[in-house]
Amino acid sequence: MKNNNNMMCDLETGVCGVAGEEMEMIDFHLPKKSIDLYYVTDPICSHCWALEPVLRRFIVQYGSYFNFHTVMGGLLEKWGDDPVDPANGIFGPADVAGHWREVGEHSRMPIDGSIMIDNPVQSSYPPSRVFKVIQKNHHDEVAYDYLRRAREVLFAFNQNISDKSVMIEILNNLDLDGNALVNEAEQPIGQQLLNEDFHLAKSLGVRGFPTIIMIDEENKGVKIVGSRPLESYVDGLKQVLNKEDIKPNRQPSLSKLMEKEKLLFSKEIEVMYDIEKSEVSSFIEKELSPGRYEVKGILGESYITATQSQGE
Repeated sequence: MKNNNNMMCDLETGVCGVAGEEMEMIDFHLPKKSIDLYYVTDPICSHCWALEPVLRRFIVQYGSYFNFHTVMGGLLEKWGDDPVDPANGIFGPADVAGHWREVGEHSRMPIDGSIMIDNPVQSSYPPSRVFKVIQKNHHDEVAYDYLRRAREVLFAFNQNISDKSVMIEILNNLDLDGNALVNEAEQPIGQQLLNEDFHLAKSLGVRGFPTIIMIDEENKGVKIVGSRPLESYVDGLKQVLNKEDIKPNRQPSLSKLMEKEKLLFSKEIEVMYDIEKSEVSSFIEKELSPGRYEVKGILGESYITATQSQGE
């Protein structure tokens, strides 16, 4: 008769099977977060959007080693007569559209860009001020969720995130009081908080976005500029920790990830789970229950949205 005494149900997958090793040594001493990581960014930074898949995985797997801080850098105060980004040929809003599309095609994080021709973002300061007010009134993670939703609607779905009505709608969809937060961001406190970030970014020597800076307790560290592969950030963390052996956390199940994120593009799933584009469809079908998600397409890329809480 088969011995079923060593069976278990996996908390992540919900699948029951053989438990594996009878006994294993464990260590509940979590690593002390002695590293401060500063992610200097801006809501309309296309290369920051391109970095999303890698940065998410880095935070998920190695976030136990560092304290994560998002810093607003102030990419565009307003359009004027001087070029904003002459290195990339950006002298006005219309020049942004082509640059954004190139970034989107290269990174496979969808960017339409036509918003910058039809109804251009005039300043990245309004959504940045809202981010800072959310940070003040709520948890950092809530502010980061807002930043993610703002980028989704700007880059993929062509909504002007400097418009008050758009910002309010994003916030309301996050179960926040959109009117109250946007109105507070328009008060002097909004710019005051943003100026503090500008000062911090300057003190860190930041000259472009995205920039990630990891600093230890002795104020020594590394600065990584631009959108880089995961290995670059892991190597940087090892260097700051002065360790060659750092252990990544296990990736969450796709159902857990969707419960938090609500929307994921194909590239984000590929990077998180080390799978090829051709494998994404079958991976989704295997990991998610029917009726709990919807697959859609945009700009030649697929994405999934949660139809209801994956935890139900």
